[in-house]
Amino acid sequence: MKVKARSTNKTSIVRKLGIVGGLGSLAGGDLFYKLVKSRAVLEDQGRYHFLFEQHPFKDVLLPLDSGASMTSRKFYVFQVCKSFEESGFDAVMLPCFASHTFRAEIQEELGIAVLDMMAALTRHVSHVVEPQTTLGVIASDFVRHCGLFERHFEKDFKIVYPDPQAQSALMEAMYGLNGIKDGHLEGVPLEAVYQACLSLQAQGATVILPGMTELSLVCTDLQRRGVAVLDINEIYANFATLESGQPRRPPFKLGILGGVGPAATVDFMGKVVAHTPAGKDQEHIKMVVEQNPQIPDRTANLLRDETDPTMAMYATCKRLESAGANAIAIPCNTAHAFVERIQTHLRVPIVNMLTETVEWIVQKFGSGKAIGLLATSGTVQSQVYHQAARRAGLQILTPGVDYQAMVMEAIYGQRGIKAGFTQGLCKEQLLLAAEHLCELGAGVLILGCTELPLVLDHCEAFEINGHTVALVDPTTILALKCIELAEKDPSSQRAL
Repeated sequence: MKVKARSTNKTSIVRKLGIVGGLGSLAGGDLFYKLVKSRAVLEDQGRYHFLFEQHPFKDVLLPLDSGASMTSRKFYVFQVCKSFEESGFDAVMLPCFASHTFRAEIQEELGIAVLDMMAALTRHVSHVVEPQTTLGVIASDFVRHCGLFERHFEKDFKIVYPDPQAQSALMEAMYGLNGIKDGHLEGVPLEAVYQACLSLQAQGATVILPGMTELSLVCTDLQRRGVAVLDINEIYANFATLESGQPRRPPFKLGILGGVGPAATVDFMGKVVAHTPAGKDQEHIKMVVEQNPQIPDRTANLLRDETDPTMAMYATCKRLESAGANAIAIPCNTAHAFVERIQTHLRVPIVNMLTETVEWIVQKFGSGKAIGLLATSGTVQSQVYHQAARRAGLQILTPGVDYQAMVMEAIYGQRGIKAGFTQGLCKEQLLLAAEHLCELGAGVLILGCTELPLVLDHCEAFEINGHTVALVDPTTILALKCIELAEKDPSSQRAL
């Protein structure tokens, strides 16, 4: 069920708020009503767009006893919040105290704010209640067990709950057959809530805090009986019109276009992990990977005009973008011949491994060295490294025809790297091609196919038959750049 409220008046800034329904239909509907009739909304109706969204939630009728499982509730809340985010809403309202025990977990995975109902209540209490006052709390067994109110109020106030007998009657009045949650707002259920309030007053409570959103449904009746109980839906509605709804951004997420080739993808991910200075699991970088080996061969397209991989690469990048990637890495040198035509159609940047590699070489060795390139014939023919090097003032040397054939055999041959080999013939062929480039004058060799670092390591001083040469692994450079981006991202809470 979806309910919308929107004014036809036009203002310059529209605030779009989503309300998660289904966790308590009547209480959610009451919040929607109080939001629509709040002073801020009535004074500037054209500014607000509200959407109350309710889907079937199988555990909605289960009582929130102390051992209640939150798993289904968490997933339900996340899915509804995510739909609001994808629809361009500014913030989400979550009218359920039990769900606010895990609100922070949900917020970590979203790019829009889930407005904190406990923050709304805390702010209101700080304005109307003197410190050290005894506060009574009407809450479910689950919320009591979680200590939600202690975390927010115990520092400045004394917290009391109904006695066991009154608490048991309260749970039945809220969640039992013909209870308040089912719309029975008078008679026995109301009397049970009133008796719970009297239990709190007997313990010295002068103000009753709501820990159940359903309490708002009977709040007026309790107030008529002289109970100083707060209306959480009214408080939350007023809070929502004041908050900007700008959350802390979710942690940096790296998207990886994988499968080009499969082993190189795993190698790249390992390098990101290995080079991230993390002290525990949670300090590593989030990564979302689509391992898509069905992307047509890049070299075959460049050399023999076989199937164009652009569409498959673009579709993969769009899926990574939709998954929340802040940047995309492609651990395939040859694939970078297609990056320029894809990038203009994406909202997030592709980290250009070739450009980063050339810039790293200039910073490390200066612009005076000749650079040898060990790469697929597709990469060589596309001139992508040559163009990047030319802009940086470097000269690229490539192997002669016979040696280039060795490189291709080392990568694609029956005993080549793509076939799963990293020793034997493929390594011997690469070393011969590397020695050939050294003899041509190369002082630095780019391992310009992501399979090559599976055989030869990134090394600043590698000995080959009397030649000392630096081996530069672009996937290592790419990993280091992605780590740097994560460190600089506004969502980063520490230096990685």
